[in-house]
Amino acid sequence: MKFIKSQMKQLIKDNQELQTRLRELMEEHELDKGFALKALYHAEVAEGGKYQLAYQALDLPKG
Repeated sequence: MKFIKSQMKQLIKDNQELQTRLRELMEEHELDKGFALKALYHAEVAEGGKYQLAYQALDLPKG
């Protein structure tokens, strides 16, 4: 599984909790949005994270 910025943005758009975490990361660590997205991906999605299945579902073909 790899980081795809557009998928991560979609996942965050659909989840209020992740939106809050993204804002917190940006403020706490003074990160720009791109770096905060990657940090959030590694913390909450990658390697069996809480949102891994939701992230992977975004990659499935729609039909």
